[in-house]
Amino acid sequence: IKENQGKYEQFEVATVGRKAREFFRKRPSLAKATDHVGVFEKLTFRRAQEIAEEITKNFIESDLDAVFLLYNEFKSAIAQQVVVEPLLPIVPEELPAGADVDYIYEPSRAQVLESLVPRYLSTLVWRALLESSAAEHGARMTAMDNATRNAKEIVDRLTLDYNRARQAAITTQLMEVIGGAEALA
Repeated sequence: IKENQGKYEQFEVATVGRKAREFFRKRPSLAKATDHVGVFEKLTFRRAQEIAEEITKNFIESDLDAVFLLYNEFKSAIAQQVVVEPLLPIVPEELPAGADVDYIYEPSRAQVLESLVPRYLSTLVWRALLESSAAEHGARMTAMDNATRNAKEIVDRLTLDYNRARQAAITTQLMEVIGGAEALA
C-alpha cells in the first residue's frame, strides 16, 4: 500500500484470515477492508471461486484500477516469502516472434474467454490460499519444533541440576555418617 500510495487514490482490501483482518481493523485509515472469515478452517476450491467471483464483480462494477494478490509463498518449513502478484486486469504476455498464428475457436473466442477467465482467476486465488496455508503450517511446525527443542534443553538442564543437588545431599549425609562413626570410635 505504501509503495502505491501516490499511484492510487484509495485502496480496497479483501482479507482472508485472522491476522490480515486484525491488521486492517487496527488501521482503518489505510484501506477499506472486506473480510472473508473461516476460509482456512475448511479450505476448498469452491471457496476460492467465491472469493474470485466477488473480486471480479467488484473490479467490473466499481472503478478499481487494479487488483493484487498478496500472500505468503511457501519456500520451505523454515522460509516463507511475501508475494504481491497482479490479478486484474489480466495483461496478456508477449508472444515470441513467429508465433503470430490465427487460431479458430470453437465455440467463439468470447465464449472461450468467458469460460476460462473465471477459472483462471479462481485458480490463482486457490493457489494463493494453498501457498498461505502451507506457509502457515510450515511456520507452526518450525515453531513447535523449536519449542520442543527448548523444552528438552530445559528438562536436561533441570535434570542435571537435580542430580547435582541429590549428589551433594548424599555426599553431605555420607560425611555426617562418617563423622559420626569417627566420633564414636
